[in-house]
Amino acid sequence: MSLFLGKIHYWLYNKIVWAESLEEEIIGWAKKAGLPVEEWLQPIYSRYGMPTGNKPLEEIIDTSNIHGWLQQTIAKAESRQAALITQIINDNKANKDELLNLFSKQGSAVASQYEGKINTPEDAYKILNDFILEGMPCDRVAEVVDNNDQEIVWRTTACLHKFYWDEVQGDVQNFYDLREGWIKAFVETLGNGLRYMKVSADTQKIQRT
Repeated sequence: MSLFLGKIHYWLYNKIVWAESLEEEIIGWAKKAGLPVEEWLQPIYSRYGMPTGNKPLEEIIDTSNIHGWLQQTIAKAESRQAALITQIINDNKANKDELLNLFSKQGSAVASQYEGKINTPEDAYKILNDFILEGMPCDRVAEVVDNNDQEIVWRTTACLHKFYWDEVQGDVQNFYDLREGWIKAFVETLGNGLRYMKVSADTQKIQRT
């Protein structure tokens, strides 16, 4: 990868920042719910580091190892979120419903800036991927298998998230359930009859109804 920052690096960093903003929303909810989140965060931050704080990328990235720094920062963000969500659900399984509601609301809020402006399933898919973290671009995890005026269908060729959830003794299915709620709310808020569907364990689609 280039030693110089380019558009793709800022694009990827923005996705990391989005993931961290969701992390902050989870923490905010946990505090309001009276959970001992500050106590939980101490070992999480100690092990995985602090969020970037949305600092300018050029101020914090290691320009001698751009690819490695971005990859490591994704890993830290995914690990913190896996550890935090696992702790919250372990505390009370009913908390998962609250998290599903939070994820759905956040997905809808993010999509509201595009409401009524996205007309095709393909365009919805492109916008969606400005937010969803799915490894590095070179990982090529999402493979489009069908794309036409009525729908776009893609298949996930590998799971990049299970490692982080296994590391914290969590269930990666919680990750997929929460993210599915986020995506569904995001796509439906876009409007214009667009809908998200999970076709199978590894295949999803956005269609025009």
